[in-house]
Amino acid sequence: MSLKLLPILGLAAALITALPVSAQVRLPGLPGLPGGGRPSGSELLRRTEALLTSTSQTLAPADPLRWRERLADQLLKRHPDQLQRNAVDELVFIGEVLALPSSEAARQRLLAMDGWELVEETRLDGLDLAWLRLRAPARTSPAALGARIAQLRAEDPDGSYDYHHVYLDAGEATPLDGAPPSSGRGAAAAQPASPSAGIGAGATARGGTEGGTTGERRVGMIDSGVDAAHPALRQVGLTRQGCAGQARPAAHGTAVASLLVGDSDVGFRGALPRGRLFAMDVYCEGGSQAGGGVQAIAEGFAWLARMRVGVVNISLVGPPNALLRRVVEAAQDKGLLIVAPVGNDGPSAPPLYPAAWPGVIAVTGVDARRRVLVEAGRGPHVAFAAPGSDMVAAEAGGRGYLAVRGTSFAAPLVAGLLAARLSSPDRVASSAVFNALARDAIDLGSPGRDDVYGIGLVGASLRVSAGDLR
Repeated sequence: MSLKLLPILGLAAALITALPVSAQVRLPGLPGLPGGGRPSGSELLRRTEALLTSTSQTLAPADPLRWRERLADQLLKRHPDQLQRNAVDELVFIGEVLALPSSEAARQRLLAMDGWELVEETRLDGLDLAWLRLRAPARTSPAALGARIAQLRAEDPDGSYDYHHVYLDAGEATPLDGAPPSSGRGAAAAQPASPSAGIGAGATARGGTEGGTTGERRVGMIDSGVDAAHPALRQVGLTRQGCAGQARPAAHGTAVASLLVGDSDVGFRGALPRGRLFAMDVYCEGGSQAGGGVQAIAEGFAWLARMRVGVVNISLVGPPNALLRRVVEAAQDKGLLIVAPVGNDGPSAPPLYPAAWPGVIAVTGVDARRRVLVEAGRGPHVAFAAPGSDMVAAEAGGRGYLAVRGTSFAAPLVAGLLAARLSSPDRVASSAVFNALARDAIDLGSPGRDDVYGIGLVGASLRVSAGDLR
């Protein structure tokens, strides 16, 4: 199976109505045999198992299913002057629109329109793209902003116009003792850049040059900050970007980084141990500005393209933003292989992005018994399954490890396996690398590729549980 054959998922997906947490769930009665007869014991067992299997898909634990919603609520409370929900309940920057006009004439018409403030023009060196970030007048309602975006699209149908969406984590990390994270989203306290560690925007930690050297095993990530001081990451060649020279390690980014390239003397290893990591921080935890926006993510892809990284893990999810899709396509044209989680909104939820865009390697998660996580997304875009629960990852701001769950943590295992075979951008080699990993996959679920497990399970041996640590 080549990348060109990865199916394209439409936007129409069936929705289910979630039961209140407090509601009691009753299993429907088993039907009788045709003609009113009673089923035999074996038939009754078969039907009971089928019923429990189908019902379990709608009875996901409340916390995993509400993780993205709770995270959005936290960010709204923290940055009420910068973020809001739009008319369709997506998290966006207040009043902001990203615009990529189809021509110079369309650009000039846009700049001449009344009621738009030009915030900045962004040139994405490395991806050959440039766009405008605009702001509507203060107190423009979400509905009114949506109408203005629709007008821009109608007047320039060949251009791209969309909200400045915010993308969110696709997994949760908790201390092994079950206690809640120490602050906010589980981030470590913000730390200033350290000259001795070489940490900062475009800086290198633990040796090497910014662009790396020929022949080294390299991988990129777009996420929150990485704690380079953790024992599992001290031997990693780490190049950071973002946050204006400030190192702001966070729980999610540190966990993902450890699953990508971590290695320690206590029995923990990532998929590409001691590989060279290029990490773009798009959240800058602890800062005054809200993070996770399309603008920062796009700059991350452009930077990784300039760094000539072959595989990029982005363990974030969100809506199908038109501008980000253009960025993803441009990165793919440059030969970058992009890996992303399917998300944890439930089996009947609409698809999440960037995982559902063509050519992106969409990853679901399985537990220690190789059962798909009940909260994981489904669909024809699912490429692989990998361990996504009953496992640990590095804890930011300490020496220990966190219990992690979610498709966020399955994706870096797949990315690391791919990066072991693809260290620099190469469109032709990308297809061969994908097919090689597909041949290693363990078929789960229905025979052949399916919408739950994709081609099958990879990286099964990479799961490290708390009991494996020495």
